Order: sequence, then structure tokens, then C-alpha cells
Amino acid sequence: MGGPDMYDVIVVGARCAGAAVALLLARAGRRVLLLDRARFPSDTLSTLYIHQPGLARLQRWGLLGEVLATGAPLLTRLSLSFPGARFTGPAPALGPITGGCAPRRYALDHLLVQAAIRAGVEFRPRTTVADVQWEDGKVTGVRHGTPRGSTTLARAHLVIGADGRNSTVARLVHAPFVRQDPRSTRVYYSYWSGIPDPGVQIYSGHGMGAGCIPTQDGLTLVSVQVSRTIPAHDDRQRTYREMARRSSAELDGQLTEGKQEDRLYCCSDLPNFFRRPHGPGWALVGDAAHNKDPTPGRGISDAFIQAEMLAERLDFPLDDTQQADAALSKYAQQLREEFTPAYESTLTTARLDPSEYIQHLVDNQHDPAFAEHLFRSFAGLN
Repeated sequence: MGGPDMYDVIVVGARCAGAAVALLLARAGRRVLLLDRARFPSDTLSTLYIHQPGLARLQRWGLLGEVLATGAPLLTRLSLSFPGARFTGPAPALGPITGGCAPRRYALDHLLVQAAIRAGVEFRPRTTVADVQWEDGKVTGVRHGTPRGSTTLARAHLVIGADGRNSTVARLVHAPFVRQDPRSTRVYYSYWSGIPDPGVQIYSGHGMGAGCIPTQDGLTLVSVQVSRTIPAHDDRQRTYREMARRSSAELDGQLTEGKQEDRLYCCSDLPNFFRRPHGPGWALVGDAAHNKDPTPGRGISDAFIQAEMLAERLDFPLDDTQQADAALSKYAQQLREEFTPAYESTLTTARLDPSEYIQHLVDNQHDPAFAEHLFRSFAGLN
């Protein structure tokens, strides 16, 4: 294979996982084509929060300063509230990283794409993948739309699907699910002004939970999660405010004093799964490979970790089919081993039933060592 439209890697999806893996591969000397159907900068559904392991990777890639320059504050205080128990204190540190951060996605994703372009990635926005190209049982490229309304073929030794939980690449290569679990929650969120900023505030109740996460421009993302065992109401705004009130009287008071500055965003498509993340000529990364309920807010950090995992495995001539299969098999094994514990934990917390563990929290709420362990678990550091 060769020619002007021949690449080492084509990455489909240019948000957190896709832009990050494209950036890292380009820095390693690969010729990379990055595709996305959206125009950038643009927003996407997200709870925004990046835990300390995610920020550590941004720092390692030389991008943390740019992220903080967007105006998203470093969040160094943490409050976790449960029925009858509350834990408040400094966020745990990971080396020099002393907290989390929650930049708006239109800023974060654009920043990552621009960094990838500076590294040599060719980026084509507003591009929809129509099909993958197969040759001798191996994916060798993608067919995608052009601004003129036609389709064109771009070829590569490896096609990476980083296009989210409803991945087009996964569908086109028939990537099977290797594990699926029922959906647990629905999420409602909006952006508010006038909310006090003591850092990240998480409220866990019976059948519902809520979170306050400060972001840019003096705004706070206020999210509410509702168990799918509670019937959905047609009036989503009413559901949002009612569930916030039931989650916490303190939060209800903050919202009464604050002002909702944006429309209400809703999402009920929150599957829990692992897909087979590789095959001949293709791989999956980010939510395309593995998705879980957003209760712990791990999506962005997980995307960065997986992008780094995959890029580090691709340190060989990509036209070597035997090496590619071995490397991608190791990536798949590492993904399952490293992410299964958090996946199992999320399935428990996403049931939004603290009665299973509340007495243990109540008994230990004045133990500083227990609080530190809880905070480190929240940050993904245990």
C-alpha cells in the first residue's frame, strides 16, 4: 500500500481518547490522519471532571498549563456526602498534582486537537466515516465523506476507533461485546452561577445522587443522577430540581440562591460494557472499547490512560501483521486487567443504594485515615 492518502494510522473520533492517541503516535513519528464528524471547537455531553491520573498525563504531555489557562480552576477541596455521613478535606495529591480539574469540553477537546496538529497530525473535521476498507480479511482504511459530498478512501496500516460508546468503527468491524451489564442511571445537568466554590461536592442518596463541579467563567456544573428504577417524568426540568432537592437540602438551598445559566442536558444512554478492542487492522480506545456509568466521573481520565496504553504498544513497524496482533492482544489484556476493578465498583455505586455500605461510612466518618482512603478511591488512586 502507498500513495498520498496512505497513513500509518487513521484515528476516527477526535475528542479525548482520539486526539490524545493521535498526538502520542504523531510524536512517535507516525503519519496520522484524525477524523471527526464535528466541527471544532464544539461541545459534547460530559461531566467534565478530570481526576488526578488524567491531569498527570496532561502534565506529562506538556498540556496541563494550557488546560489551566482556559480558566478551569484546579479543584483542591473535596466533599463526599452520604445519608448520615460526610467527608470533607483536601483532595489527594498525585506527585505535584494536588487536585482535579473540569474544563469545558469545547475548550479541552479543541486544545487536544490543536496539540495533535502541532505534532504533525492531519485533521479533517466535519467528516463522516461511511465504511471500512477490507483486504484479505484485514482492515486497510476507511471511506469517508468530503466537503463536496462525495466519498474518498484513506488507507492505513491501522484504523483506531475512538468514536464513543456508539462507535461507528466498532459497528463496521463487528467488534463483539465481551461483557455487558444493565444500564443503571439517567443523568441531568446544567451550568449555574452563584454557587459557592468549596471544590467538588458529591451527594449520594437513595435512588439519586448529585454533584457540583466548578468549571470556567465562574460557573458550576450541577448534575443529578437518577436510578432507572425511578420512573422518568416528562417534565425533565422538574425532575432535575426535585431530585437535587431530595439529594441534599444544602444543594437545594444553593440552587435556590443561584441562577441556571444554560439549558438542561439529559442523557439516558449510559451503557456498561467491554468490547473486544482489536482485530486485524483495527483497534478501539476510550468509550468505544469500554464504557461505564458516569457516577465516578472517570471517562476523561480513562480515555487518557487508554490512549497512552495503546500508543505505547504500537512501537514496531505497523505493517508487521504478526507483531501487530501480539501487541494489540497485550493491549486488550491490559485494558481488561486495569479497568475491571473500577468497572465492578462502578456497577455497585451506580445502583445508588448507599444502604449497602452506609453504616460502615457512618462508623468511620471521623477517622482521617478512612477519609483519605475514600478520597483516593474517588480519584482513582487506590
